[in-house]
Order: sequence, then structure tokens, then C-alpha cells
Amino acid sequence: VQLQASGGGLMQAGGSLRLSCAASEGTLSSYTMGWFRQAPGKEREFVAAIRRNVGTTYYADSVKGRFTISRDGANNTVYLQMNNLKPEDTAVYYCAAQDFGSLIAVPHFYRYWGQGTLVTVSS
Repeated sequence: VQLQASGGGLMQAGGSLRLSCAASEGTLSSYTMGWFRQAPGKEREFVAAIRRNVGTTYYADSVKGRFTISRDGANNTVYLQMNNLKPEDTAVYYCAAQDFGSLIAVPHFYRYWGQGTLVTVSS
């Protein structure tokens, strides 16, 4: 499956952005989809995931209550709605897909990755 992430940009703290992850091949609902982010000088970290088929969602503690992951089967797209953005949310955001649903917070277990989209939050 090929993934294309988009929707990043510059936003003031407290604002909102919605990231999109579209697939040109494959059906995203049959994959466990994750969003990860990587800030300069830091390791890639888990943000959110939605489990294949059943659609159970998972969030990092740092974004719980502010971010929402969802998927649109008709458009074969997964979204990350980000509200109440904070400067510490600044990072390149990546969407990823794995065939199963194992260790969903671990980047290594994701087989397919999008190219990343930059989110910058100013204070």
C-alpha cells in the first residue's frame, strides 16, 4: 500500500489542523493505521492508531483528549484531527500501516510509511 500524508502547516497554539493519509492502493480499513511524529533531534514517537477492521483507537498520553484518529472508507483515507495544538506538537507527522495489530505504538512493526507532513505550532 502506498500512503500519502498531507495537511500540515503553521498554526498558532490553541489552533486546529487535520492531517490526512490517503492510500493509492489497498483498503485502509484492512490495515492497522498509525500516526507518528518526529521532532528535530528526537526519536519518532507514537501519536495515535486505529486498529484494522474493528476500528478501536489508541492515543499517546500527550495527545489524549486533543487529537482524534478516524478513517473514511469511502475515500480510503485516515485522518488525524488535532485540536488545542501546543508548541510541543511541532514535528514531522507520518502515517503508517501494518498488516496486523501488534505493538501498535512501536514504529518497527509498521510496514508501510507515508512521506511525512510538517506541523509547526507557534506560541
